[in-house]
Amino acid sequence: MKKRLTPLLFFALSATTTASFAQSAIAEGPWRGVFHQANGTEVPFNFEVKGKTTATAKLYLVNGPERFAASGITVKGDSIFIAFDQFDNELAAKIEGKKLSGVLRKKDHSGRVTSVDATFGDAYRFATNGEEPAVDISGKYDVVFKGRNGTDEKKVGLFKQQGNKLTATFLSITGDSRYLEGVVQGHEFYLSSFIGSGASYYTGTFDEQGQITGTANGGAFNATKNAEAALPDPYKLTYLKDGYKTFDFALPDADGKTVSLKDDKFKNKVVILTIGGTWCPNCMDEAAFVAPWYQKNKNRGVEIVGLQFERKNDPVYVKTAMENFKKRFGVTYTELFGGVVDKKAVAESFPALNTFLSFPTILFIDKKGNVDKIYTGFTGPATGEYYTQFIKEFNEEVDQLLKKDAI
Repeated sequence: MKKRLTPLLFFALSATTTASFAQSAIAEGPWRGVFHQANGTEVPFNFEVKGKTTATAKLYLVNGPERFAASGITVKGDSIFIAFDQFDNELAAKIEGKKLSGVLRKKDHSGRVTSVDATFGDAYRFATNGEEPAVDISGKYDVVFKGRNGTDEKKVGLFKQQGNKLTATFLSITGDSRYLEGVVQGHEFYLSSFIGSGASYYTGTFDEQGQITGTANGGAFNATKNAEAALPDPYKLTYLKDGYKTFDFALPDADGKTVSLKDDKFKNKVVILTIGGTWCPNCMDEAAFVAPWYQKNKNRGVEIVGLQFERKNDPVYVKTAMENFKKRFGVTYTELFGGVVDKKAVAESFPALNTFLSFPTILFIDKKGNVDKIYTGFTGPATGEYYTQFIKEFNEEVDQLLKKDAI
């Protein structure tokens, strides 16, 4: 195995194809590919194709148990273009029978590209040398990531090993690293993930005492096994400054209509306000939870407002990004444009907040318009018990606020 195998990806298609292309543009079934990074690192990846023709084909990014669909596919002649709208990315490749060769790039062709090729028929993620794992590294870890600017960031690592197969995620105060999948052999492990943005790659060595030394996307980290590993309370990181009880704003929706929490729609309602962005992986996990939750609970006197901070402030770009996000996750609650992505600017825009640390951040607002709690970050489905606990607390908080008297 090469030491610096970087991430894998698994694509997804929802089809827009040209009628001129023949029936079977890309073989149905498992594929294995490799990113070829500028520093010489090879990054293996896998994807699944379902559907026998270009009109029905769908392709899914695979990370652990997750199957993450790409936004769309276009076939022109002998070329295929797979879109990842949330990240403004696309995979552009030439189809050569049961092989693909091309690049991962920005949809507007700006910035650097990463070359990639793929071959049909293989379903494994990382090649292994057959060596058995020295120990089982399953468990919870205190993790310290070494920042390139000299600062350290504390996280919690969750590892689950079955034989030489490994899944993991890393929790931080801003969210989690989602689904990581890989292998263990000897005293080494390799993990990766890809959902259309930049690929993630982790590798490390470990000893029998539960000490890990590793790298993550070029940075270094150390980890110590600790069943009690924990992060600061996410309800105590972001709060209202003294003198504030409410959270006010007047922001436009995708069509330019200004919306405020003082509008009649929100009067005497419990409001869940989430500050995020359509480009944010943890925000996607949040939307995948709150969108169906809202459908089931909106008649109870609850409203949800999503404040989206985007890469650009161009009205056409913002409308497209927000509409794509709503369609992908089935969002029917209010979505507003907050501005361009910048944590410092978010904090300045909302002077009631003591700080702004994370996309997403969730505010729970009672029927009188007072902020009751603020949750920083999001612990998604990859975190297992943490996600289950979040959902429990979310529902308990809403139930409590619904019992309170209105104005």
